[in-house]
Amino acid sequence: MALIVVRGDRVAVAGSGIDREIDIEQDYVAGLYARLDALREEAAGRLAAAGDREAVAVWQAEVARLGAVEQGLCFGRLDLHDGRRLYIGRLGLFRDEGGEPLLVDWRVPVARAFYTATATAPNGVRRRRRITTRGRTVVALNDELLDRDGAGDDGLVGEAALLAAVTAERTGRMHDIVTTLQAEQDRIIRHESGGVLVVQGGPGTGKTAVALHRVAYLLYTRPHLRTRGVLVVGPSRIFLDYIGQVLPGLGENGVVTATIADLGQGVRVSRVDPPSTTEFKGAAAMAERLAAVVRSRVRTPDHPVDVEFEQQVLRLDPGDCARAVRKARRTGLPHNQARLVFQREVVDVLARRLVEGMEAVVLTDTGEAIDGGSPDGRLGEADLRALAAAGVVVDQDEHDDGPRTLLDDTDRTALTDSLLADTGVRAALDPLWPPLTPEHVVSDLLHERTGERTDGWSAADVPLLDEAAALIGRVDDRATFGHVVVDEAQELSEMAWRMVLRRCPTRSMTVVGDPAQTGNPAGTSSWERVLRPHVQDRWQLARLTVNYRTPAEIMAATADLLAAHHPGTPPPRSVRSTGEPPWRVGTARADLITTTAALAAAHTDGQLAIIAPSAHIEPLAAALSLATPPDLTGKVVLLTPDQAKGLEFDSVLIVDPAEILGTAPLGHNDLYVAMTRATQRLGIVHPGRPPAELSAIPEQP
Repeated sequence: MALIVVRGDRVAVAGSGIDREIDIEQDYVAGLYARLDALREEAAGRLAAAGDREAVAVWQAEVARLGAVEQGLCFGRLDLHDGRRLYIGRLGLFRDEGGEPLLVDWRVPVARAFYTATATAPNGVRRRRRITTRGRTVVALNDELLDRDGAGDDGLVGEAALLAAVTAERTGRMHDIVTTLQAEQDRIIRHESGGVLVVQGGPGTGKTAVALHRVAYLLYTRPHLRTRGVLVVGPSRIFLDYIGQVLPGLGENGVVTATIADLGQGVRVSRVDPPSTTEFKGAAAMAERLAAVVRSRVRTPDHPVDVEFEQQVLRLDPGDCARAVRKARRTGLPHNQARLVFQREVVDVLARRLVEGMEAVVLTDTGEAIDGGSPDGRLGEADLRALAAAGVVVDQDEHDDGPRTLLDDTDRTALTDSLLADTGVRAALDPLWPPLTPEHVVSDLLHERTGERTDGWSAADVPLLDEAAALIGRVDDRATFGHVVVDEAQELSEMAWRMVLRRCPTRSMTVVGDPAQTGNPAGTSSWERVLRPHVQDRWQLARLTVNYRTPAEIMAATADLLAAHHPGTPPPRSVRSTGEPPWRVGTARADLITTTAALAAAHTDGQLAIIAPSAHIEPLAAALSLATPPDLTGKVVLLTPDQAKGLEFDSVLIVDPAEILGTAPLGHNDLYVAMTRATQRLGIVHPGRPPAELSAIPEQP
C-alpha cells in the first residue's frame, strides 16, 4: 500500500496500479545501487593502488562518502511539465563520465523544487513523488499532484512524509531531514550570506537539522571549504554524539565537531563554577583584564641594571630599557614574541658597549691600559675570552698596528647571539620582560580578583585560557576554519564568542539558537550585542517559525511559563496534535524517587527521557539502574536540563520542576527546554504544590 496525496487529502490506494508503480521504481532504484556499487569498487581499487599519503586520503574520503549514502540513496522524483523526469537523492550519479544524470544531488538548483513546489506555486512541477526504501527495497510511494487548484494549500510540502518522520519512534540519534525539508528550512539552507547567518527558532523548528544541511550545501557549492575545513560547535559531547550521523548520511565526513571545552586543547575541565562565577568569567571585560595582567608583567627599572657576561659587568641604563620596551610594543606582537624584540634591542646595546670596551684602549698618565688591554693597543685576556665566547677568533699578530675596528658584521652578530644565549644575560633580562604561559596569566588574574588559588579548571576558564594564549602568542596547534557552525549559540558567553571567532578569520558562520532557551548565566539574550563588536553589520537574522516536533498540546502547556518570563515572545506554531494533553503528579518529597521510578517502569511506548535537576541524578540513576553520563540509545535516558538541550524523545518525564526553576538564575529557561523535548507525551512529577507556571496542567487522576 502507498499513499497518494492530492492537495493535502490523503487517499490510500491499493491494487495492481500502485504495485506496478512500485515495481517500476524498484527497477530504477536497483539500477542506481548497481551504479553506486561500481563506483565503490572503483574507489576501493584506487585506494588499494594509492602510492602516497595524499592519494590515500582522497580515496579513503571517497570510499567513506559512497558508503555513507547506502540508506535512502534515492528518495524522490519530480515529473516536470516539460516532460522531464528527475530522480532526487543524497548524491549525484551519472551513467558515465559527463553523461546523463541518473540521480540528481539534492543540493543542485534543479532539485530545489522538490522542497519548495506547492499547488499554488508549482515551479514547473506536475508531480512530486516521495520514494520510501528499506535497505535497497522500495516499500512505499507518496505522490503529490501540483497541477490542480491550490485551494487549501497549507504550505507544508510532503505533509504525509513529514508527519511520518516527526512521529516515528526516536532512536537516540538524530537523522537527516533531507527527504522532508520544508520551504522555510530550504530557504535558510541555501542562503547566500557571506558573513554570519543567525538562525533563530523556538523548540522543534529544526534549527540543528537546518544548520547541518546548510553545511552539506556549502561544502557542495563552495568546494574551497573542503580544504579550509568546517567546524561544528555544540553544547555538549552528548549532543555531538546525538547529531553525529547526520552529515555522514549526507555524504560529508570531513567536518570537525567540538564543544567549547574541546577548543581549549590540552585543558582538562575538572570542576564546575557557581553561576555567579560563570557569569563573571564570561563577561567581555575579562579580555581587557587579562590584557592588563600581561602588560603589567613588563617592568622598566628605575635604576641601572648590571649584566654579567664572561666575567665582565655590563651596565644597562633605565633609558635603554624604556626604549627597548617602546620599540617592542610598537610591533604589536603578542607578549612572548615581543619579548624577543625587547631582548634583541637590549642585547644590541650591551654588544655595542662590549665592543667599544674591547676596541678602545684608554691609557693612564703612566702608560697603562685602563680597560685591561695593553699600551700598544693589543687586546687583553678579558677581551679575548669574551670574543672567544662569542665565536670570534682574533689573530693578535694581524693587529700590531695599534687600535682599529676588529669585528665585522658577522662577528657582531655572533657576539649578539652569544649574549642572547648566555644564562647570566637571560637571568638579568627575564625579570624585566618574563616569558608567560596562559595558565599563569589566568591564575594570576583570578587570584588578584578573588584572593584564592583555584584547583583545576572549569568550562568557563577555557575561553580565558584561550584569550591569554592569544595575548602571549602561544597558539600551539590551534586550527582555523573556513566556516563555523555554532549550535545552541545562546549558551556562549562573550568570552566564548571571542574564542570561537578566532577560529574563523573569514567570519563565515552559521549560528543557531533561541534566547528563550538560554541556561548559561553568561549566555546571550541579544545577537546584536555579542556579534556586532566582532563583525559589525556582516550578520543577518533568519527565523524558523514552524514547530515540527512538539505537539500543540505540549506547546500550549508552556504558555504560562513563556508569558511569565518571556512576555511577548510568540511560541512556534505546531503542525500537529496528538490528542494527549500533558499531565502532572504530586507526591511527597520523601517519595519523589520511588514515584518517578514507578512511572518510568510503567512506560512501554517509545523512548523515555527523565529530565531532573542535578541534585536528583545520582539517586534516580541508582533507583533505575541508568547510566551517567546517559546512553542516548537506551529506552530510558536520564539527563539534566542542560544535557537535554537540542535532543528529542518520544516521551519526557520532568522531575521536581520547582527545583529546576530555583537552581539557577535562568531556571525558567531550563524548564522550558525540558518541557519541549517530547514528540508525543509529557508528564511532570512534583513534590508538594506545582510551580505557578505549571498549575494549569491537569493532574493525573
